[in-house]
Amino acid sequence: MKLLEDKIATEGISVGTDILKVDMFLNHQVDVNLLDEMGKEFYRLFKDSGATKIVTIESSGIAIAVFTAKYFNLPALFAKKANHKNVGNEVYSAKCYSFTHGKEYTMNVSKKYLNPGDKVLIIDDFMAGGNACNALIDIINQAGAEVVGIGIAIEKGFQPGGKALRDKGYNVRSLAIIDSMNDGKISFRSDDC
Repeated sequence: MKLLEDKIATEGISVGTDILKVDMFLNHQVDVNLLDEMGKEFYRLFKDSGATKIVTIESSGIAIAVFTAKYFNLPALFAKKANHKNVGNEVYSAKCYSFTHGKEYTMNVSKKYLNPGDKVLIIDDFMAGGNACNALIDIINQAGAEVVGIGIAIEKGFQPGGKALRDKGYNVRSLAIIDSMNDGKISFRSDDC
């Protein structure tokens, strides 16, 4: 998606060869017009998937998932990264290691909101190693639901997550795929996978 790539190229900051800061428009301060366009694009890419629910992870994926859900006219559900008293004990859960935070956490989704037979479109802001998506897939499988697609805003194509999920047969579509980040220079893959 050229609009997202342009935003990354002009405002994104690469730190070393594996950290990309996009907090100025995507995951701390949010450019709502950009996210609206991203939601439209995810709808275009997955409108024939049969999705009945949009699922993401707390917290950076929430805004993107909400804009996407708006175009599908579906609920957006997010996995919580900690136990919350208001969620209760009836949850599906999976452990996930966060590269960004350097720790493992447990994701939880209430059994009230994810049901057998749901067709789930996963939406998230970043894909690197694929840990978060694999944990969500585990939760979705526990519920007896089906993953019908995985939409990622920014994929680090030089890390194994996207390829591994595609090799397992998942329909992974990323709006921007970064091939490399070196000396502050960001290179994009020219085609969507």
